[in-house]
Amino acid sequence: MNVNLEQQMKNETWSIAQLIKQIEDKRAVVGVVGLGYVGLPLVKAFSDAGFTTVGFDVDRAKIHRLEKGQSYIRHIASTTIRQLQRHGRFLPTSDFSRMADCTALIICVPTPLTVNREPDMRYVSGTAATIAAYLRPGQLIVLESTTYPGTTREVVRPALESGGLKCGKDFLLAYSPEREDPGRKDIQTVDIPKVVGGMDAGALKAACALYGQAVKTVVPVESCEIAEAGKILENCYRCINIAMINELKIIFDRMGIDVWKVIAAAKTKPFGFQAFYPGPGLGGHCIPIDPFYLSWKAKQYDVTARFIELAGELNTAMPYYVIEKVAESLNDAGRAIRGSRILVLGLAYKKDVDDLRESPSVVLIEQLQKRGARVDYNDPFIPRTHPQRQHDLKMKSVPLTKSNLQRYDLVIIATDHSVYDWQFIAQHARRLVDTRNATAGLHAARAKITRA
Repeated sequence: MNVNLEQQMKNETWSIAQLIKQIEDKRAVVGVVGLGYVGLPLVKAFSDAGFTTVGFDVDRAKIHRLEKGQSYIRHIASTTIRQLQRHGRFLPTSDFSRMADCTALIICVPTPLTVNREPDMRYVSGTAATIAAYLRPGQLIVLESTTYPGTTREVVRPALESGGLKCGKDFLLAYSPEREDPGRKDIQTVDIPKVVGGMDAGALKAACALYGQAVKTVVPVESCEIAEAGKILENCYRCINIAMINELKIIFDRMGIDVWKVIAAAKTKPFGFQAFYPGPGLGGHCIPIDPFYLSWKAKQYDVTARFIELAGELNTAMPYYVIEKVAESLNDAGRAIRGSRILVLGLAYKKDVDDLRESPSVVLIEQLQKRGARVDYNDPFIPRTHPQRQHDLKMKSVPLTKSNLQRYDLVIIATDHSVYDWQFIAQHARRLVDTRNATAGLHAARAKITRA
């Protein structure tokens, strides 16, 4: 232990030494603010570790479902929610005054972009202001929402201190980026290494102690800014590489080369190459959004994040490339997009999840409708759409039957859910546009397959 931390622990034993002891003894109450795809798995991880958890959310419908033991996230079963409640380890609530009862509060609220691709910090700053109203000495606050470097120090800390308490003296503040991958079955929250940065040495020690009880590996870093930038780097890496492979797909298509076979050949190299795959566009809560947080922040330092901006342009354009392929396929049948019946398979942004945030399928549907097509969708995990921040399709999933497939002029494979029977789909669809290489190797008797 360094000298500064030793002195801090002597001066503030209530906020560090006692806090850590409460955590180690499992007497700490862990509050999670925001019960979505990040917050709810975190509740499960801490509850499974033996902590009493309180889950906060402004959405009363979510709280009502959780109180009844119902999950609204596919990869967390309702039986899991009921088990946590039966043992008294999980209390979902919209009563934010209960924040005062928590030893630690973890913020897992959305960080979307505005229509101008600028960070929308309303949820983070609003949550911090709410916490400030109930903040008491000795609490640990941790931000998990993905954001630009400097957010914890520049946005969250002043909001928390607005009530009069001082960071480092009266409460502790840290940042630990979420690393959820919805739908994965081989890796759980407890298996993913947790990067942690503290506002000071005491906060880092307390936050590491907290997460060390719920996950297998904790990775302490020197500051909140390093932890924030680390998460942005992870998502920039994926965003840029996916953009590159999307661009190569278009180039190779013009050259008459199958990009999927090119990737299969390249990934046989045991070093220096990692396979990324093309698709109809980017979706999810991270990759399409988070890199632009860094791009926006970089402008404050007179730097242009050219790779990020270019990757964003390429990935955003992919749904329109798919629509071009749709037009070509329909044209081969003597039809136009206007007036055609089109079925989109898969509304979720990736396979085997019920998450449609930033899904390219939504853009595909809206753009096809603007061009005069009559569009339906099928997704076994999303029976009906719900309002999003920038979209509201007001649609229901149609049954995937032989007769239904045959009545559409064209079917688009937008999401390659494992439950789909590709042979059945290819056999009964009139025409197919496959954006996921799902039909590779199939020999469809009736379907004309276009790769997009």
